[in-house]
Amino acid sequence: MKTYASIKKDPQIFKFSMYGFLKNLKFFEPYLIIYLLSFNISLFQIGILYSIREIITYIFEIPSGIIADQYGKKNELMLCFVFYIISFILFFIGAKYSIIVIAMIFFGLGEAFRSGTHKSMILTYLERNDWFSHKAFVYGRTRSFSLLGSSLSSFVSIIFILSLPATRWIFLITIIPYILDFFLIYSYPSYLNEKKINTFNLIEFFNLLKAYIKSIFKQKFLLKIILSSSSYDALFKTIKDYIQPILLILLVTNSDTRIKVYLGIIYGVFYIFSSFASKNVFRIVTKIPSINLMNSSYFIQGIGMLSIAMTIYFKWPLLSVIIFFVLYVLKDARRPVFVDLSSDHMKKSERATVLSVESQFRSIIIIIIAPLFGYLSDVLGLDFAFISFGILTIVLNVILHLKSSN
Repeated sequence: MKTYASIKKDPQIFKFSMYGFLKNLKFFEPYLIIYLLSFNISLFQIGILYSIREIITYIFEIPSGIIADQYGKKNELMLCFVFYIISFILFFIGAKYSIIVIAMIFFGLGEAFRSGTHKSMILTYLERNDWFSHKAFVYGRTRSFSLLGSSLSSFVSIIFILSLPATRWIFLITIIPYILDFFLIYSYPSYLNEKKINTFNLIEFFNLLKAYIKSIFKQKFLLKIILSSSSYDALFKTIKDYIQPILLILLVTNSDTRIKVYLGIIYGVFYIFSSFASKNVFRIVTKIPSINLMNSSYFIQGIGMLSIAMTIYFKWPLLSVIIFFVLYVLKDARRPVFVDLSSDHMKKSERATVLSVESQFRSIIIIIIAPLFGYLSDVLGLDFAFISFGILTIVLNVILHLKSSN
């Protein structure tokens, strides 16, 4: 307990927490699909937009991990916020589908250059301070701040929706916390940059890329952990915002503003409880093996998708919200478990790269399934799409079922 108290008071741990808090002040999140639907495009076209974002993330994911490991983690993270800000400006401009496509491209670049890098910096800091064994506690705590940011963002977004001239102005407001996060990363101690190479050599870069990937694929248990995490997250990311069109369909109201207020409150509540789950999941890890938690949460997500299909068919909006709530909390409790389990099986020099590989696998899956889910929803209905993906989730859980490597 004394160690936990020291961790809580540590200034750099607080900075790690504030990074996630600011990053998750995405005021547009509860209304993104509704905003995109305002351009008179189909759910299939929205799925294509999500695929474009993930294709860019896929292309740059592992290279970004190499860049972080070799050319500096701080440098890369600051660059990612530049990409995000450009994306938000383009979303604000909107007007044409082609501009939204370019916005998604820059958002994908931001995702690629961010994922895995900050977690790697946290692990380095914990090692330096002899706190590595408490990584589940630390990551769960920092992630809880991220989710509190998401919750606050959702509640505050209601004020913006009611007072701004149009939804698109929310994207401009989102730029403010991202500028603050840019300077927060700049204030991190220089040793966390871990810059190994001062000059860029293309041949050396690709040789490192090849060596790192080969090393990861040789570690079969680590690879299976990565596949379990990436496929689970991909399925969740594909369906998570479909609560927006579901409520548009199921709620008996002609008020667009009322729907947006409901969504702001729903997302806010989701993230408050997700924050609590992420912050306290380390207590469960001490009693239940991480592998068991990974397997059971995957299965529950599949059952949840099948249940959402039922709520759509019978027109039960409240039950649909409750099931989405469970899936959100479960997903954010699962993430610290993955980081805790995978970090015990990865090499120190390859952390950012390994986490980038996990993110890249997730992107590959989303590239395939996001348009498919949108197409099924347009042609056969949202209920059929959720039934199909629920069955797929349960089947994948059987295939990727984790067993102890000992």
